[in-house]
Amino acid sequence: MLAVNKLIASVRRGEIRWLNYLLASGLALGSDAGLFLLLLDAGLAPVTASATGYCAGILVHWLVSSRLVFADGAAARGTGERHRQKLLFVGSALVGLAVTTAIVGGGSALGLDPRLAKLAAIIVSFQTTYLLRRHIVFRTAAA
Repeated sequence: MLAVNKLIASVRRGEIRWLNYLLASGLALGSDAGLFLLLLDAGLAPVTASATGYCAGILVHWLVSSRLVFADGAAARGTGERHRQKLLFVGSALVGLAVTTAIVGGGSALGLDPRLAKLAAIIVSFQTTYLLRRHIVFRTAAA
């Protein structure tokens, strides 16, 4: 019975972590899109505005993820391990970008509505980056 209770508690912690990650992703997406729109309105070129917004989204996601979602696996500030985590975090964001680009590009090539392809890409990219961050970037959090 004790083993069953431990398993249930572990599943609940995993669900809470996933929901917190969903919240972090929503905040990051809002920051990305909001800054993108502000910069467009200010007259910045769309590509520059998009890249700047994306970078801001990565920063917001790092701040929320390292302090809330995976706080138990975040290395101490100012250490080499913390620097490694930051690099891996950015790497995971680039993997998410590659997954998104591949799905939207592939879907468009197959004649799928790009909005539907983007929706599918968001779902796959979200889960991909969550797993990378949980099991690689903040690996001690999952242990």
